[in-house]
This record gives sequence, structure tokens and C-alpha cells, in this order.
Amino acid sequence: MRKLNVFLILFLFLFISCTKEPIKKSEIKEEKLISQVVEAYEEGMKALKAGDVLFAALKFNEAEILFPQSSWAPRSALMASYSYYSQDYYLDAIAELERFLRIYPKHKNIDYAYYLLSLCYYEQIVDEKKDLKSITKSKQYFAYILENFPNSDYAKDVNFKINYIDDILASKEMYIGRYYLERKKWIPAINRFKNILDYYDTTIYVEEALYRLVEVYYLLGLEQEAKKYAQLLGYNYQSSYWYKKSYSFFDKLYSENYKLMQKDKNKKTNKIIKKFKSIFD
Repeated sequence: MRKLNVFLILFLFLFISCTKEPIKKSEIKEEKLISQVVEAYEEGMKALKAGDVLFAALKFNEAEILFPQSSWAPRSALMASYSYYSQDYYLDAIAELERFLRIYPKHKNIDYAYYLLSLCYYEQIVDEKKDLKSITKSKQYFAYILENFPNSDYAKDVNFKINYIDDILASKEMYIGRYYLERKKWIPAINRFKNILDYYDTTIYVEEALYRLVEVYYLLGLEQEAKKYAQLLGYNYQSSYWYKKSYSFFDKLYSENYKLMQKDKNKKTNKIIKKFKSIFD
């Protein structure tokens, strides 16, 4: 029995000493990896500050790959994205950010990733007639931020940018609507102007859209519809230029009627004068 106890104690001692060795080696290896990660990350930061964004992104990617299970990995991935974004390498930044969203969907800075992705599209907007993909994508991601992260630090700026994007989209609708109006394509013109009322009712183009609907319906002879939009314009923008301009259609109608009445009156007067002259002829 005594021999058995001694054997058990010896076995436990050997087992503990054996298990400690791999743990110790694992800890040393992990510390070494973290040291390498931090070194690569700091080199990336140094390159970024110096303006060498491509080398910076390379170092941040290296830091992520060295220890993908560490907390440094997602931070490095975001910094690689920002490096590309900072010097307008938008396609590279977008690719990095889309990868980040796939790999780290629960990261604490996920709202920043969406915000940076939105900016990559937003800052490619140059011409509303050409950059439709950039416009729609940026709005899509900005809207996602407001819906899912309403208390985010970026929410205020996102609201501002969405309003700007809506102005761009409304101006596009107005441009196309005017184009159809000039070519007397009434239905497509009406649809474009109504799109502004339905989807971009906070933009500066609402007043003109209402006026254009008054104009189209008046030209089509649909006076009741024209009056309806004129009243809506008057109710919301009574002192505006477009409101006063809208009623020029109806004033024009009244003035034309008045001119016709005056013309008939003058004709009657002329007939009386002619008759009067004929008496003395």
C-alpha cells in the first residue's frame, strides 16, 4: 500500500511537470507573436503618418495575418482600410472593408466600418448624371447606419450626407422631368415630378416639382388637377417664387378672358360708331 502511494505521488509529479512545459512553451510563443503583431502595427502607423499608405496597409495586413485570433487583428484590418481610404484608393478600401464585415461582424467598431464604407462611395460622387452607383450605394449604407446604430457617433454626419444625397437624386429627377416636359412627353414628366414629392419631400426641389405638375396638368387641359397642385404649393410655400409663378397660368386665363371681353366690347362700340356715322352720311 505504501509503495502504491509513492507511485501515485511520483506519477502526479511527472504529469504536472509535463503539462506545465507545453503551456509554458505556448505562452512564450503567444507572447512572441503579439510582439511581432505590435511591431508590424507600429510600422504601419509610422508609414501612414509619413504618407506611405500602400506600405502602411501592407504592414497592417501583416499584423492581422500574424495572429488572426488576437484583438489586434480586426484593429489592423480597419487600419488597412483607412490607409487606402486616406489617399483615395477607394476600391482597395472597399474590398478591405467588405472583408472586415464578413470576418468580424460582431466587432465593437462595426459602425465605423459601415461609416467608412459609406464614405468610400460618397466621395466618388462627382456628377449626379453619371455616378448613380456611388450615390445609391452610399445612401444604402448610410441608411443602414441610422437604422442599426442610431446612437452612433457618426449619426449626425450621416443625416447631413443623406440629405445631400437626396438633393442630388431629386435634382436628377427634376432634370429628367424637365427633359420630358420640353418634348411634350407628359406622363413620364408627371411621374418624375411625383417621384420628388414621394421620395425627396425634404429637398429644395419640392416647390418646383409642384409648379411643374401645375404646368403639365394645365397644358393637358386638366384644370382641376392643376388647381389642386397649385393650392398645395400655396398652402406650403405661399410666399415662394414658384407659387406666384403657378398662378400665372390661371391669371393668364383670366386675363385672356378679359381681353376677349374687351375685344367684343370694342367691336360693339365700333359698330355703334359706324351706325352713328352712317346717319350723317
